[in-house]
Amino acid sequence: MLRRLALPTALLILIVLGGSPAAADSGPPPSSMAALGDSITRGFNACGWYSDCSSQSWSTGDDSTVASHYLRIRAKNPAMSGYAYNDAKTGAKSDAIAGQAQTAAGQKAGYVTILIGANDACTSTEAAMTSVATFRSRIEAALSALRTGVPNARILILSIPDLLRLWSIGKDNSSARSAWSLFNVCQSMLVRPTSTAAADVARRDRVRQRVVDFNGQLAGACTAYGANCLYDNNEVFKYPFVLGQISTWDYFHPNTAGQKALADVSYVKGYNW
Repeated sequence: MLRRLALPTALLILIVLGGSPAAADSGPPPSSMAALGDSITRGFNACGWYSDCSSQSWSTGDDSTVASHYLRIRAKNPAMSGYAYNDAKTGAKSDAIAGQAQTAAGQKAGYVTILIGANDACTSTEAAMTSVATFRSRIEAALSALRTGVPNARILILSIPDLLRLWSIGKDNSSARSAWSLFNVCQSMLVRPTSTAAADVARRDRVRQRVVDFNGQLAGACTAYGANCLYDNNEVFKYPFVLGQISTWDYFHPNTAGQKALADVSYVKGYNW
């Protein structure tokens, strides 16, 4: 392994800007963690009909099939056992994240994962999506709460999955289309899923762009936070989810296989203890 002090200054700059795995600066495995976010982090619909399944959460779950961050860290640091808090809430938007951060601070979490924003783009109509500026201010409020309450905690922020990818893999599946319509799933993106009309194509592109913009704000807020925050460099956004990784209850949330994929992708792109 190369020693950091032996690296040229130019290469050190490249590493800081994202050209190297984060594990080099990970520090020791933490002894406690908290997960902030929405239904994805709650494991919603991963193992039952319209219910949370936090045991299968990519972040804090204890199901060995998923191999969550919690289980991977616990294998390195047994002191983590029993100290994984899932503070995410099904249905949460970015306006809930500061409160969740305050809860995590009260729990003295040494590691915090954040996955938020899908519900800010997945709304009843395109017009109802959260503005980019509002989204950024809410993320900053959450990070401020963490800085105040647990200043030494390591923070990992995941990118929002690509909603256009979800539309692409499900639009030709009649069960998916039925579920999206029956349960009003992410109508800003998924309404009229088979339409090729210019207006619908443009709408989907605009919703996807809002996710891209949100991800840019997540990355920027994390960079501004400093060395204790890592962003996943859009790896979750870029991940090519397939229909077999999506719950057949609603054809929106990750099933067990999807939760495992989230755990796999995000762990190695994070601190990778």
